Amino acid sequence: MKSNHIQHLYWRVGFGILPTKLKNLSKKKKAEVVNSLLKASDSVTPLTVDTADIQALLSGSLETIKANRMKVQKLSREKTKQLNVAWINRLSNTDEILREKMTLFWANHFVCKDNNFLYAQNFHNTLRKHALGNFKDFVNAISKEAAMTKYLNTKQNRKQKPNENFARELMELFTLGVGNYTETDIKESAKAFTGYSHNLQGEFVLRQRQHDNTNKTFFGKTGNFSGEDIIDIILEEKQCAKYICEKIYSYFVNENLDQSHISQMVNTFYPDYNIKKLMRFVLMSNWFYDDKNIGTKIKSPIEFIVGIKTIVPFQFKTNKRLLYLQKLLGQVLLDPPNVAGWKGGRNWIDSNTIVLRLKLPSLLLNNAYISKAKEGQEHNVQAQKAMFKKRFGKFYQTNANWEFFNKNFKSVEVESLVAHIISCPLNPEAATYLNTLAKVSKQEYCIQLMSLPEYQMC
Repeated sequence: MKSNHIQHLYWRVGFGILPTKLKNLSKKKKAEVVNSLLKASDSVTPLTVDTADIQALLSGSLETIKANRMKVQKLSREKTKQLNVAWINRLSNTDEILREKMTLFWANHFVCKDNNFLYAQNFHNTLRKHALGNFKDFVNAISKEAAMTKYLNTKQNRKQKPNENFARELMELFTLGVGNYTETDIKESAKAFTGYSHNLQGEFVLRQRQHDNTNKTFFGKTGNFSGEDIIDIILEEKQCAKYICEKIYSYFVNENLDQSHISQMVNTFYPDYNIKKLMRFVLMSNWFYDDKNIGTKIKSPIEFIVGIKTIVPFQFKTNKRLLYLQKLLGQVLLDPPNVAGWKGGRNWIDSNTIVLRLKLPSLLLNNAYISKAKEGQEHNVQAQKAMFKKRFGKFYQTNANWEFFNKNFKSVEVESLVAHIISCPLNPEAATYLNTLAKVSKQEYCIQLMSLPEYQMC
């Protein structure tokens, strides 16, 4: 398999690839490489932080639990921050890379957040569990998650007064897309999800007294439909498969949809809705590796941060700085902006974030800019470093593992770093600039490459 195709594959299903692994995989055929990725992600490793203190507050009488509500919320905020950091670390160090990237994708599809950490963590791991499974099982599991029943008000959905929020978003955002259902379909399907709730431990409960057991007419069919029945009927619509395939294509292949490719994906995905089978088809397709799809995606803030960590692992001296950085870049894991999630693409970049992105590699890895010193100007460069360290140091205090970089890039010549770090073609100005850096250290050259506009793409 071609090296640039392997790099493209690993940027789309992960966050880059190191030289030794790239060299080993380049000796294998595409089917071997793709199958190894899929096999590594067959296992599911839940991501958790210790919740014993929250569980203790939620035990005892109902009065005690109510009295502890504020303490639970405060602890939940801290635990959410811990899970955020743990997820970043998982993304930058896991064999189950495709499952983790799929979890990141689905987190922006089945958008949800909750102020009870137990529910939020369960929801997060439900995404991970079903990320490469059966989409029908996935939707049913999501519909019964405590965090989702709270987020989209299914808990308030009772036969006396149906709440349509979940039914609307189920079709608009989760399965069919805008315009592929009627207002009557929303009203009728909302009745089928009445009574959906959970106990204090976050386990699903169907409250029979609140459930509407009358006939509903949905998509031209009439019956005493349950929530599961509604999902079955939705998935019978080929539009559902098309909608999901378009979102996967946009995320993993190209924002500019090729309907002939989408059609091939739909024929693979429908009617059994096997996500792993669909991803194998996409990653094995020749068009996935077309030049027009390589280096054309703007990295999300998480892809950008984890991509840097893949090449030069680093840790913030205080975790709150990692969260602060995500906020500055516009994507805080576990804290989506609304039910539609992050728009992505060009929306990741504005006049503020692009400036920060271009500065970030040097801020994270050396607490200052590194620029090539002309003869006799070494003092000025040191002064510049000191100035940036004073200005940004408290926000970007990190420990960068350059030993890891030196070990993994030992056999890579300075001039060859471009092929390992940059995904898209360099513009002439960037190429000319890099030629002036030919004699700098490998570390400095690496940071300069990460500081190019081209590094924003994958």
